[in-house]
Amino acid sequence: MYTTTDETGRLNNYSTEPEMYLASYPAPEQQRRYMLQGGIATLLISALMLTALAVS
Repeated sequence: MYTTTDETGRLNNYSTEPEMYLASYPAPEQQRRYMLQGGIATLLISALMLTALAVS
């Protein structure tokens, strides 16, 4: 942890920053999984909205 002191004597603590790295592009199998998850999420939200509309 990095600590500094200003002219009034107050301490200021800074956390250490993690090492940065570049993200890698998702593999085709991961892309298909993301599309499947997006489709399931869309169906779930649509079902919830239609249920709320039908009940009200």
